[in-house]
Amino acid sequence: MEHRWKLGVLGLGEGRSILSAAKSSPLWEVAQICDLNEALCKERVSEFDLERYTLSYEEMLQDPSVDVVGIYTPDPLHSLHIRMALEARKHVICTKPLMVSLEGAAELLEVQRKSGKHVMVGQSSRYFEGTMRQREDYEAGRHGELVTVETQYISDSRWFLERDWSRQKGFSWLYNFMIHAVDLAVWYLPRVEEVYAMGVTSSNSEEYGIHCPDSLKALLRDQEGHTASVMGGYAMPSFKTAVESSISCTLRGTKGISRGGSDLRYYRKFLPDLPNTQILDFSDKKGYYDRFGNGSHHAGEYQNYIDYFARCLDQGVTPKPDLAEGIRTLAVMEAIEQSMRTHETARVPQILEKWGLKNL
Repeated sequence: MEHRWKLGVLGLGEGRSILSAAKSSPLWEVAQICDLNEALCKERVSEFDLERYTLSYEEMLQDPSVDVVGIYTPDPLHSLHIRMALEARKHVICTKPLMVSLEGAAELLEVQRKSGKHVMVGQSSRYFEGTMRQREDYEAGRHGELVTVETQYISDSRWFLERDWSRQKGFSWLYNFMIHAVDLAVWYLPRVEEVYAMGVTSSNSEEYGIHCPDSLKALLRDQEGHTASVMGGYAMPSFKTAVESSISCTLRGTKGISRGGSDLRYYRKFLPDLPNTQILDFSDKKGYYDRFGNGSHHAGEYQNYIDYFARCLDQGVTPKPDLAEGIRTLAVMEAIEQSMRTHETARVPQILEKWGLKNL
């Protein structure tokens, strides 16, 4: 019988997806759940046939039966909650964004080093069926030399503006949405050095008192001169999957091209073995990925990444994206913000050095 890792889940709104994933997996067992909203705790206990809950994160961290903590709390709390879990000697899965700034990142790396525990960022976009297949082809060398990457996250998300937390200080379409596209880009260009970005705030956002850019474009360049273009748009009409995948990643190499994304299709063409474009359709897996209907949660992607996390722990392998990789992604995000503000190219190494992360 396979080893079962015991999971504690903090934050039961988005945490609903990881609960579904853990309950469906032979690698996991839900040991405890926690939220400040007791009614929501009781709802999840009933929904997933659980035995108990707590309103105290400290109590959950003191529970010796919990091996791994899944953190799905509001973004500004992630850094604190990760630190607390590591200090309690728990492994951590944390939803994106890992943090809302690089403040305290160096100290968090040191806390993790001392704990000996793993932290993985739950970047669900890496775990769409298409993006997983795309990564397999990339690692097999089927693209040849990678030349450029194009990623996007386009979504008419004006519904988000109806939520109270969208009007809280610090809300950012970049950190709440476009981070998916940024992460896909830096997955393939992990040593980005230069960033140039532009952003526009539409009247649709401004009507709600939101003044951060809702249409964003960024150009990234790594040490070897490879480039990535990253695009996001969130407060205007979109075609949806009838025309394009809302989240997608296109790899262009010397021997081939591929596109994976959120729409259960994968497109690829590799020379000389696959001279015509092949479209792989995974629509038969819709029930696995969209378990709650309406695409409102990503339980299938969560299933994929928590099972990957468990296998890494079993094999003594570092799960990715780990804390260091997540922090580098945040440095690219800060570079995007800086470039939009200054209208100049921003350098990622300078940002890392500013925060005491020169050697990362």
